[in-house]
Amino acid sequence: MSSPRIERILITNDDGIDAPGLEVLEAVARELADEVWVVAPDQDQSGISHALSLHHPLRVKARGERRFSVSGTPADCVAIGLRQLMEKPPQLLLSGINKGANLGVETMFSGTVGAAMAGLLLGVPSIALSQFFTRRDAVKWGTARALAPDVIRRLIRMEWAADVCLNVNFPDVAPEEAGPLQITRQGIGRMDGLNITQRTDMREQGYSWLTIDRHERPDFEDSETWVVTHGGISATPLRFERTDLDVMARLKSSLPD
Repeated sequence: MSSPRIERILITNDDGIDAPGLEVLEAVARELADEVWVVAPDQDQSGISHALSLHHPLRVKARGERRFSVSGTPADCVAIGLRQLMEKPPQLLLSGINKGANLGVETMFSGTVGAAMAGLLLGVPSIALSQFFTRRDAVKWGTARALAPDVIRRLIRMEWAADVCLNVNFPDVAPEEAGPLQITRQGIGRMDGLNITQRTDMREQGYSWLTIDRHERPDFEDSETWVVTHGGISATPLRFERTDLDVMARLKSSLPD
């Protein structure tokens, strides 16, 4: 069953306005919508999560028809797009396509997911999209380009709650080798912690470089990590509410009467 064309889509990312994944997402969005708006950071904002720029002004620069860069975070871009640039609201917000998967714990730090959460906060159905890779110099953008239009059409035909956005990851395989779309849970992911490397620059001044440590331990079979690393396409519903209800109940039971 084919889906009707969407009237208007807003797209953004965290890799920046000139990122190859954004170019791919623009092409995907134009297959789906009559009107595509691009509002993206003017530079890489990876790892910025849901951050908002509350202590400095935002500079907006036109980059073409309905295409703008913003001197801020992905969430800033969503706010600027929805509250300043667009006269009519979009029916869908797409964030990505990220260079690298956003799986498990890493979704908490992802600017790609953060932008989708900002769209959710402002009342727009939102989907974050990422392309998993195992070699940084050989990202299979063609996989996301080929598969994303149908995946997005299928997802928007489904009903999901108004307090949820979707996190989609494409596997590091050729499009014809990809497994089916699966609805997944976040799971543990592969993030194992943070590491600091200290170095000295050309002026003999010290500086530190932060990196993410990752592990290869197995995850739940219904998790996004398991699905994507086994060649499938994952879609995980995410929400702001993160209360651990089991721990909450135990803590409440420990309070004196």
